Amino acid sequence: MKNIKIKAALWIIFGVSILLFFAIYRIQGSPDFGFKTIFQILSAVVSINCALYGLFVSFLWKLPIFKGWLVPFPNLNGTWKGKIRTTWTDPETGERPGPIPAILTIKQSFLHISCVMRTAEMTSRSLTSGFVLDKENQLERLVYTYDSNPIETVRERSPQHCGTMDFEMVKENKEIKLTGGYWTGRKTTGIIEMHFWKKERINSYPKEMDPHPVSEVRENKS
Repeated sequence: MKNIKIKAALWIIFGVSILLFFAIYRIQGSPDFGFKTIFQILSAVVSINCALYGLFVSFLWKLPIFKGWLVPFPNLNGTWKGKIRTTWTDPETGERPGPIPAILTIKQSFLHISCVMRTAEMTSRSLTSGFVLDKENQLERLVYTYDSNPIETVRERSPQHCGTMDFEMVKENKEIKLTGGYWTGRKTTGIIEMHFWKKERINSYPKEMDPHPVSEVRENKS
């Protein structure tokens, strides 16, 4: 993951270190500027910089003030809601199902991001994930590979499989939507569009959401 803009980060580290060095020297009030004093001050500067880095990685990176010029990726933490449109064909009907309701929960830190997508029939979890950011080529994407595990009652027609998801992060009315395509090891593809729903990360498919269209059709036939 391209976590930070290196040039800006180096200037910040250099500037903060210089300010800390002279601030600590003034606070100590010692006229001596020998090797021992310099070493003690540098040790304190390194310790403070490490503490500031810890704060930045844990919390500060999320602040809007750092967005863009220092932190190149958005904060996607929370639950997203949308639809899956698949190319998979139902062998019983020979037709593709309608849009499949889905949620996507994202857990993101400064150094790591994981994604879990859920429908009424399956749960898929990211195995590897990261941002693809290339300003020159106008690329802002979230890409991950995943392992999908359908519920037991549908595994006969929907076996466990792996796949890859490629989301483009599109800015729309000051908000971000995730839109992109996927492909799987069982030779199916599709497109997905997700909109931010809530900050809470939901760990199960909500009962109030619509059922899976394939299950709905088969239940109506029975």
